[in-house]
Amino acid sequence: INTFYSNKEIFLRELISNSSDALDKIRYQSLTEPSALDSGKDLQIRIVPNREDKTLTIEDSGIGMTKADLVNNLGTIAKSGTKAFMEALQSGADISMIGQFGVGFYSAYLIADRVVVESKHNDDEQYTWESSAGGSFTVAAATGAPLGRGTRITLHIKEDMTEYLEEKRIKDVIKKHSQFIGYPIKLLVEKEREKEVSDDEDEEEKKDKEEDDKEEEKPKVEDLDENDDEDAD
Repeated sequence: INTFYSNKEIFLRELISNSSDALDKIRYQSLTEPSALDSGKDLQIRIVPNREDKTLTIEDSGIGMTKADLVNNLGTIAKSGTKAFMEALQSGADISMIGQFGVGFYSAYLIADRVVVESKHNDDEQYTWESSAGGSFTVAAATGAPLGRGTRITLHIKEDMTEYLEEKRIKDVIKKHSQFIGYPIKLLVEKEREKEVSDDEDEEEKKDKEEDDKEEEKPKVEDLDENDDEDAD
């Protein structure tokens, strides 16, 4: 059971890995059908923590899922996989092995009690899949912000798991588990400064902003190190 608790952070590895696979698929498709990228040429993963709403969103511009994909891929596992998965965890199974069982997506329920998946495939409209950890799910036409193409997973974080909304914690987990992902991983960060700043500090703040802007352009998550150093100064 200790393994179970200490490894909850791997949910992010699993979801980023799924996003990377989806990006691979659209990239391969575009080699023979260049128009597949008309719905969005930037191949990337975005992570958006929202401390106010207690949500963590992982969004990619990958191949996306049709309504049938959402029902078949996520729905089937929701009925059978989640229960077996949770039971295996309770009995002390090694959680880091779960990717082998094709239920990596369900690691989301380690830190979330409700998961909403919005997805847009080139061959279909945008749909929303939603499920709490109980196993039943709904799929409906999407009402959220439109995706050009890809998948947006919103995790409604459990009360005792809010550490995964902290910028530093997210960066650490990405660096530890996902440093070899071949696509840009962009983390939306809040910069709040309420105090009055002197000219010197103003310059420093501009420098911070320039670092952040540069950060946006860089593909590897290790480059977050520069921001960390900046923050430490």
